[in-house]
Amino acid sequence: MALWDRLKESASSMQTQLMAKKNDLKSGAFRDAGMAMCALVAAADGTVDPVERQRVAQLIATNEVLQNFPADDLRRRFEDNLNKLTTDFAFGKVSVIQEIAKAKKKPAEARAVIQIGIVIGGADGDFDKDEQAVVREACYALDLPPHEFDL
Repeated sequence: MALWDRLKESASSMQTQLMAKKNDLKSGAFRDAGMAMCALVAAADGTVDPVERQRVAQLIATNEVLQNFPADDLRRRFEDNLNKLTTDFAFGKVSVIQEIAKAKKKPAEARAVIQIGIVIGGADGDFDKDEQAVVREACYALDLPPHEFDL
């Protein structure tokens, strides 16, 4: 199976798993960690292009799990995290990883945050090494083994 097909299948599988847990994913910690993860993946290569912003906006607007929260609130949280990362990536990353780590207390939420990162990273068909690296770092922050997510 080609890498592109595996990526599409993995992202689809992650989305299905997220939907199965929709009712368990309503906490503020999950909301904050999810938007921090979106920003971290979008800025993984050190820049944020309009396509990446559009992917996250589309996720916020269409993802049923994230519809547990007001879209404007999610967008604001995403932009706040993105601003931290674009101002000073290394320093901002520390803050954003701390935000992601808030989901550590609930394993279902922690896994869902990683799955969101994979969905965002693979949305363009190329879950590149920079994106994989930041999602792997998030796994460590959440006390999850990266190999569980093929990272």
